This record gives sequence, C-alpha cells and structure tokens, in this order.
Amino acid sequence: MTVSLLGLVGSPNAGGRSSTALQAFLDATGAPSTVVELGQGPDPEDLQRAVEAADGVVFATPTYRARSSGLIKAFLENTQRGAAGEQRAPLRGKATAIVHTGNAAEHFLAVDDLRSILAGFFAAQVLSPGLFLSGAHFGPDGELTAETLELVAAHGRAFGEFTTAVRAAPAVTALAPLL
Repeated sequence: MTVSLLGLVGSPNAGGRSSTALQAFLDATGAPSTVVELGQGPDPEDLQRAVEAADGVVFATPTYRARSSGLIKAFLENTQRGAAGEQRAPLRGKATAIVHTGNAAEHFLAVDDLRSILAGFFAAQVLSPGLFLSGAHFGPDGELTAETLELVAAHGRAFGEFTTAVRAAPAVTALAPLL
C-alpha cells in the first residue's frame, strides 16, 4: 500500500533547521511527499485540501518559549475537527508525526503540548515519542550531524510504517475527538 505524506513547516524562515530535519525525515519514509512552508503564506483552502488528501502529516516547527510556532498554532486554529456545525475533519484519524527543533534541549516538552492537541482535540494518531532536535544536532553548516541523521531516519521509517498501519485500520481512523 502506497501512502502520500504532507510535511508542514511552521518556521517563519524557509529552509531553516525545521525544514532540514523535515526533509531528512520524509526522505527516510520512502513515500511520496509534499512540503508546505507555512511562513510562505500558502492559500488556506489549498492547504486544507492538501491535509485532507494526505495519508499522513508531519508537523515540523521551531520551538519558542517551550511551545510550537505561531504558524503551527494558527494552522490548527483554522482547521476544523468535525465538531457540531463543522463540515470537515482533515486530521481526524490521520497519521501524524512531530519534529520540533530548538536551541535548548530542555524545551523538548513542547512535543508533548503539540501531541496532546493533535491526539485529543483532533483525534489524529500521533507517532510517539516525537522528535526534538536541539542546536547540538546540527553542524556549523546547518546540516544534521551524521548521528542525528540516523535518528531522524529511524523516525521517518517508523512513520512510513505507522501511516500504512493507521490507514489500514478503519476502527482507529473512526475515533472521534474528545468532547
């Protein structure tokens, strides 16, 4: 079963660390993928359609004050979840993964915040434990270190398998958001 993946980069700076980590992650899945840089102002309707069409969505975001970027938050605020009166639920039952980047390792808990929102509020299926990369995971050229590249690739391969499994599990994809 072939799956298609969508990567959403929540950095205001295109091509930064979050983009670099996301591309390595997606490359390791072996699945066709598309990357959207939210900081480049994609059309909101086109973006929602892309999320609906994808089998899996990877959220890549820099960490600001132990939280996901405002671009990720804005995307989620504008995404319906299938609640009363809503016509869409593009993340419901969708395989998702998180790639957080940040300068300080202690901000890794930001992954938990985004995981909770995706799983509880949207009923997305989130690959755990998530991935957090600090400045130490990147070389002076901005590229991932060799050891980090192996870690990111392991998560990417797992996400490819996870997405295939979630897609093939109708009872899992039918679960509804909390409240």
